[in-house]
Amino acid sequence: MKAVGVKQLKAKLSEYLRLVRGGDTILVTDRDEVVAELRPARRQAAATDSLEELFDSLAERGEITRSCRPKRRWKWKAKGLGLATGTANALLSEVRSDR
Repeated sequence: MKAVGVKQLKAKLSEYLRLVRGGDTILVTDRDEVVAELRPARRQAAATDSLEELFDSLAERGEITRSCRPKRRWKWKAKGLGLATGTANALLSEVRSDR
């Protein structure tokens, strides 16, 4: 990461934007205190048709690590917290009644 003062950033903004576009992160300082961070914008991921494609794209970006074991017949199943039906509503009602 590079650090640059506000005055220098204003003078050479195009140069620093080229660095950011290339993947660098720039710390912006004011009187030797970091006040901002310039980094490449996150691109919107294209809608994926399957969960596998989503996992593959996340793994390519380094956001997750895929398992090294084969999954065989394993299926993704979302599970709740194991609370009884209506528990979340009861808790929300309790919190909201304090307002």
